Amino acid sequence: MRTAEENHKRIIVALDFAAEKEVLRLLDRIDPDNCRIKIGKELFTSCGPALVKKVGERGFDIFLDLKFHDIPNTVAGAVRAAALELGVWMLNVHASGGRAMLEAAAGALAGADCRRPHIIGVTVLTSLNDRDLSQLGVRDTSREQVLRLARLCHEAHLGGVVCSAGEVATLRKKLPRKFLLVTPGIRRPGDVRGDQKRVMGPVEAVAAGADYLVVGRPITRAENPRAALAEFVSAVSGNSPNPY
Repeated sequence: MRTAEENHKRIIVALDFAAEKEVLRLLDRIDPDNCRIKIGKELFTSCGPALVKKVGERGFDIFLDLKFHDIPNTVAGAVRAAALELGVWMLNVHASGGRAMLEAAAGALAGADCRRPHIIGVTVLTSLNDRDLSQLGVRDTSREQVLRLARLCHEAHLGGVVCSAGEVATLRKKLPRKFLLVTPGIRRPGDVRGDQKRVMGPVEAVAAGADYLVVGRPITRAENPRAALAEFVSAVSGNSPNPY
C-alpha cells in the first residue's frame, strides 16, 4: 500500500517549454511535495545543465529525459555526469541501444559516492503505433516490441522502463513488481492528445500497474496549473469524486 506522500509523488510534470522564465513561472505555481519534474531535450538544449540545477534547488526531484543512445562508453559517461554533476532522481536511455549499452548504463555508477538515480529504458515512443513500427522494419506489434525491450532492460539490470499505459498491464504480469513502469501519454477525456497516439487516463494507468505518470500540457498549459496538478494527484490517490 502506498502512502499519501508516495501517491502525490507519482505525477511527473513534463516541462514542455523552451525558455527559463516560463519554467520558473510554472514552478512558482506548483508544489515539489506533490510532484516530480521532467526535463527533456528541448528545454535542456535551450537552457543547459544550469537550469537543471536551478530546478533541483527549488526542491523538485528531476527526471532527466534525454534518452541516451550511443556507444556503451559514451552512455556510461553521460549517466555519470547526470548523477555526479546534476544529482537527478531519474534518467533514461534508449532500450534499442542494445544489451552492451544498457549494461554500461546500469553499471556506470559502481563505486561512485553519489545519489543513485533510477535508470530506465525507453521502449517504444508513445508517438508510434504499429504502422509506424512496420515502416521501420519492425514486424512485431508495439506491445510485442515493448515487452521484448522491457525484458532486455530487466536482464541488463536497469530499474524500469518507459512505456505507454496500454502496455502496463502486460509488463506488470511479466516482470517483477519492483521494476518501475513510467507512463507518458496520460490524458483526461477532454485533453488534447497532441502527438501522442497511445494514451490513457490516470486512474486506468495506475489500476493497470503504472508507478509514475508523466503529464505535460494538461498541467503546464492549464489556466491554473496548481489546480490541474491537484486533480491528477487526487485521481491517482483514489480521492477524486469523479475520477478520469
